[in-house]
Amino acid sequence: MKPGHTEDRPGADAQLARWQRFRKSRNAALAAEHGWLTLTSFQWLEGQPAAVDLVPGRWSTDGTTAFLTAAASDGLTMVEGGDPVDGTISAVLGDEESLLWVQFGGDDGRQVVVELVMRADRYALRTRDAASPVFTEFDGVPVFDYRPDLVVEARFVRYPEPVDVPISTANPLVDGVHRSVGDLVFRLPGIPHELHLQAEEEGLGALAVTFHDETNGAAAPDQASAEWRKVSTPRPRPDGTVILDFNCAVNYPSAFTPFGTCPMPVKNNSLDAPIEAGEKDPCSAG
Repeated sequence: MKPGHTEDRPGADAQLARWQRFRKSRNAALAAEHGWLTLTSFQWLEGQPAAVDLVPGRWSTDGTTAFLTAAASDGLTMVEGGDPVDGTISAVLGDEESLLWVQFGGDDGRQVVVELVMRADRYALRTRDAASPVFTEFDGVPVFDYRPDLVVEARFVRYPEPVDVPISTANPLVDGVHRSVGDLVFRLPGIPHELHLQAEEEGLGALAVTFHDETNGAAAPDQASAEWRKVSTPRPRPDGTVILDFNCAVNYPSAFTPFGTCPMPVKNNSLDAPIEAGEKDPCSAG
């Protein structure tokens, strides 16, 4: 029987059904109004009020506060409350914070949402346009076939204290930090040695790992994944074990749009094996 066939292990039908529900939920989340698939620009704000691409008004920052000056005729309204922008408004964010700030365009005045973000201690704008072809033509992320053999048990080895590791991101002008809380140690079929991935902690004690593997940029488009992916796990059990399901590996927003600032994996999170499970490269996979 072909490795990875869903009849290879007990509970295969239930596992497959659970994964199919996950995929349906994932595609629905990506197709959300003004979600990641609608990003159409990323622009730094300057010190003097100036026009920016794709958005009315004049925008600036003094380093601490962001400012927008617009007339009612520009058609900008506040996302929160819908009041028109007529004059100068301001907002203050902390690093890594975001604000869906103003909107304009379309029949309802909400086609484009302008998101204010603080990245690398600098203010920037991202436009989220509901008319973006990436969004309007989306019909689901291409995925590898379900692989029950890539649902593995891992051992979580927590560090005495979290370790902040400097990392790069999808935007070369934005640096990031990976707060590693421990290692996930596991084996994969056909690999004779143990594998280790540094993990971050998410809500309620869940873990997440960002990783490279040998499907990144594969020569055959239908076997290629994006340059890096992420997989989350439940909270480890009392004995430190956790289920690591690579079928639930997902792309970061930067796989769909050049305007993301998504974190790259830490140096050691590169697997010397092809993880032919989870999401493929949405730009090249068939």
